[in-house]
Amino acid sequence: MLNNSSIQKWARLEKKSLDNQFMNDIITGMNCSPFEAKAALDTVHKVYGDFFETAENLSPGKAKFIVVSAENSPAMSLVEAKKISVVLTINDDDQDLGIKQKDGCSGLRQHRLQRICNEAFMQGGLLTVEDIANRIFCCGERTLVRDLQKLREQGVFVPLRSTIKDMGRTLSHRSLIVGKWAKGHEYSEIARETNHSVSAVSNYVQKFKQSVALMNDGYDVHTIALLVKISSRLAEEYIDIYAHAKIVPGRKEELDGLLKKRMPNH
Repeated sequence: MLNNSSIQKWARLEKKSLDNQFMNDIITGMNCSPFEAKAALDTVHKVYGDFFETAENLSPGKAKFIVVSAENSPAMSLVEAKKISVVLTINDDDQDLGIKQKDGCSGLRQHRLQRICNEAFMQGGLLTVEDIANRIFCCGERTLVRDLQKLREQGVFVPLRSTIKDMGRTLSHRSLIVGKWAKGHEYSEIARETNHSVSAVSNYVQKFKQSVALMNDGYDVHTIALLVKISSRLAEEYIDIYAHAKIVPGRKEELDGLLKKRMPNH
């Protein structure tokens, strides 16, 4: 029997567009009725509900933006390109105040630039210089171009729509972070070694765990990406890490415990 209470619970999470996309994929791919697709969607929410964002309101310092999906071809025009909704951290007092005191306004702006671009990409989207300058930072585009040049000189790659051809470098960096976790490194240690925040490292690992759990339950890469809210390319990367990385016993037990916890009762 269809559990309507679960559908009502998830309606407030403002993810209707993703729900519709999931249902359309089910209807098209499995040639089933809308009723059956809705029942499948409800079951996904009920079983994997712990994995999704459950906060009704955005946390302080965060904002929601519509950006271009990372799934689009670089050659596709912005008008035709698929758009998605992402949540970006515009201000984080725990980090930003200290960075401004140490590195000044330009250092803080470059830190925030890295953060929002990586956050967008983690959720399957790509920002543009125009997005950041005119919609988020309210600064000149030339200012951001100079910031990006300084970051490149430091060996820091920032995922933007204009640099999508270099996206493999970003994925390799994510592999490094999750790989360090798999080897038993602590979040604070990884954050320090990779110049990321602890919360960002935790987010990488959490998305990795979600992807592994869904893969273990038989979902394909496209569906995993949809449910975890990451790009298909990143979902493939996480699955490859799980298949080939050397995972220390403690982390392996952590992953195995998660998989057993999510295993449905028969």
